[in-house]
Amino acid sequence: MQAITVQDRNAGLAGMSLTDMPYPHAAENDVIVQVHAASFTRGELDWPATWTDRAGRDRTPSVPGHELSGVVVELGYGTTGLSVGQRVFGLADWTRNGTLAEYTAVEARNLAPLPADIDHTVAAALPISGLTAWQGLFDHGRLTTGQTVLIHGAAGGVGSIAVQLAREAGARVIGTGRVSDRDRALALGVDTFIDLQTEKLEDADEADVVFDVIGGDILDRSAALIRAGGTLVTIVMPPRVQPKDGRAVFFVVEPDRARLADLATRLRDGRLKPVVGAVRPLAEAPAAFAPGKRTPGKTIIRVTED
Repeated sequence: MQAITVQDRNAGLAGMSLTDMPYPHAAENDVIVQVHAASFTRGELDWPATWTDRAGRDRTPSVPGHELSGVVVELGYGTTGLSVGQRVFGLADWTRNGTLAEYTAVEARNLAPLPADIDHTVAAALPISGLTAWQGLFDHGRLTTGQTVLIHGAAGGVGSIAVQLAREAGARVIGTGRVSDRDRALALGVDTFIDLQTEKLEDADEADVVFDVIGGDILDRSAALIRAGGTLVTIVMPPRVQPKDGRAVFFVVEPDRARLADLATRLRDGRLKPVVGAVRPLAEAPAAFAPGKRTPGKTIIRVTED
């Protein structure tokens, strides 16, 4: 099969290429998925798990990408809950070969059934962004109706989903980003938008929850915006500054089949719309990783035509 692989950590993007790889093995409780569409996180080449397995052993050449939508073609021993021929979407394990491949082995519990009327391209944009947004807002931030949430990067992949979920939950939403993001963020449902390039973050109202996807100085300054009893949530790094009378939480997204199914229902009902950006073939995945002009939406890699 063909896959995008990386072999040399020091080579960075220059070491990423389209290569022939052996067909994957389905371990116990695995399924083999024929990948129709996949996505990735641009910082993956900096993650230790891209290069080593759970025991810390080198596992190159490795396949990046952790979001996928496709069709089950094989079941591993003991696998239940899914069947051959079923459409699925979800997350691949961080420490195993990923989704930028024609076929990949995934733990069945990390996947959810995908309704027939949801396109694979749209579904592949949802797993990391959707689960991260939900877990950040509700599992860690404990956001409830009537509260105020400040969402950094409100027009981005995670932020745009978080805005929609927070609005549906009855929260007031403050969004941040660049000036070019303002109209998109307001269209998603942001009540107030702050341009971080020209406006002072400190002028924002206090919030019950701040959801950070930026880190660094923005994360540090966000601690002062937390109301008493509130929560600062970040997916970037452990917070260096703690809220005076609140909590600070750093987390890494976790697979959740039930929540993925719920997100798919919201997608079908029109209550949730992932922002899909460029759609590229598998051979162009290395170029999609490269830093360049900022484009709205999540880049999707089309692996197999429906």
